[in-house]
Amino acid sequence: MICDVCKTNTATVYLTQIVDGNMKKINLCEACSKDKGVSDPTGFALADLLLGLGETQQVEQAPPTEHCLVCGFTQADFKKTGRLGCSECYGTFAEGLASLIKAMHKGTKHTGKVPARLFRDIVRSDRLNELKRSLEDAVSKEDYESAATIRDEIRQLELEEKK
Repeated sequence: MICDVCKTNTATVYLTQIVDGNMKKINLCEACSKDKGVSDPTGFALADLLLGLGETQQVEQAPPTEHCLVCGFTQADFKKTGRLGCSECYGTFAEGLASLIKAMHKGTKHTGKVPARLFRDIVRSDRLNELKRSLEDAVSKEDYESAATIRDEIRQLELEEKK
């Protein structure tokens, strides 16, 4: 294959990016890949590379950024890996991190997952507590028919719980 930038040398670097379901490929020779910063150990933005294809501009190098005092992680490291180095990084990079996390996830609070069996037990327990309150309310109002129905439902839930 021929380099997509210089159109003369044989391509040795092949990059692929999928954006909004569209796959973009770029083939670069060794010289053009170095010119575009592909071999740069600090990384590069493929989108910037693809958007700048054919232009003579270099991919801009990120200005020196702050780093975590505990692990030495930088914002560039976070952008490259999508992960932080340690728990202190959350405080160090807090300024731009909240909006970034909110965009990546469905909020900024982690709620975790609950195993299905535990979830069923919690729902059953909540329902049982609700029924017991309803039973007390029905008895205090002297609504004994409703109280008997609620009592039977409580017994049924307690039997299911023992199984």
